[in-house]
Amino acid sequence: MSQVAYLNPGKREQTKVANRQAILDAAREVFGELGYETATVRDIIRRTGLAAGTFYNYYRSKEEVFAALADDGARRFAPILKSLRGKGYSFEEFVHKAISSYFGFIADEHANWAARRPAGEPHLHIQGETPEMAAVFAEIRDAMAEDIAERRGPFADPDYMAAACIAIAREVGDKMLERRPVDTAGATEFAVSMILGGLKGLPKAPA
Repeated sequence: MSQVAYLNPGKREQTKVANRQAILDAAREVFGELGYETATVRDIIRRTGLAAGTFYNYYRSKEEVFAALADDGARRFAPILKSLRGKGYSFEEFVHKAISSYFGFIADEHANWAARRPAGEPHLHIQGETPEMAAVFAEIRDAMAEDIAERRGPFADPDYMAAACIAIAREVGDKMLERRPVDTAGATEFAVSMILGGLKGLPKAPA
């Protein structure tokens, strides 16, 4: 009996993880097939095979499920971004590779969803910043601060630079996902040109 009591907490945690993953996997499929606006919580629940009460133990609405999907994506993209640092890239090369990696990642993430959504359907943004999103911002900011310190990049506020780069990448990425076909190469070249062209107008590091 004591052994069962000892094992149960671990099994319960595994069940929670499995249920959350089942909900997120189902949501990706449902959002892809029906579109975010049309999809309902009931559609997601049906796809999971879980009871409605089980679903509401984890999420209160489809908005919360969507936010969880976005957060999960940020968590998985952060290591990709981190891997670009420390490889001796110039500032320009780093920006290009980071943008290209981001657009490739979101195109893959939304392969089913974006490809099936009607062209022009708005891509939703999560209100507020989750810890995983904050980690991505910090990675970009730190990379830019490092380039500034080593005089490889523009002499400017790294927080502002990171925020501007993320804003451009996000907005261009949203438009990229609305189009058919999804053109990651074209979107990358445009966003990188906008970022690097704008940064050229910033002050240079003092001699």
